[in-house]
Amino acid sequence: MDANARHRTFSHIVGFDDFPFAREHRGEVPIVGTIYSGLRMEGVVSGKVYRDGVNATRVLIELVRDSKFGGHLQLVMLQGVALAGFNVIDVGRLHAALGVPVLVVARHAPRPAAMRRALLERIPGGVAKWARIERLGPMEPLAGVHVQRMGLSRREAEAVVNSTAVNGTIPEPLRTAHLIAGGLGAGQSRGRT
Repeated sequence: MDANARHRTFSHIVGFDDFPFAREHRGEVPIVGTIYSGLRMEGVVSGKVYRDGVNATRVLIELVRDSKFGGHLQLVMLQGVALAGFNVIDVGRLHAALGVPVLVVARHAPRPAAMRRALLERIPGGVAKWARIERLGPMEPLAGVHVQRMGLSRREAEAVVNSTAVNGTIPEPLRTAHLIAGGLGAGQSRGRT
């Protein structure tokens, strides 16, 4: 690609994170999505997914499509490739169903061997879940975080992370989703954002 070629910018973004839950918890885990227009939070959506389940992709699609914000959204951001433990998101299906790029963000590089072992040894349906993760490809370091992306170039991903990570290295849609989930789930937010 020509170094002077224009790249898309993304001003309408939703970022998703899950609520904290106890290690022994089974059943549903609430999730929250924060909707941003530029650096202004415009709204919140919420739903529930099953701990280590298989419904995260469907729930995210429905939350975006059925919200009043869905028609304007240009990008979905995820805090990791799974919600509620190992409810692994099918990023390709999410991208195809919504018709917008998807950017998976993690503060640290994952440990794929440990993730693979956990999925294959302890999680029902782990083989299919690991295959989803492998199809997405490895995380790449970018702008102080690690990302996986679908439907946007590395340059576009770097630009959107740089433009939305104004209070640290985590983009605001994910940072605020994390704060809201922690505050509602545990009574107060905690940990790094």
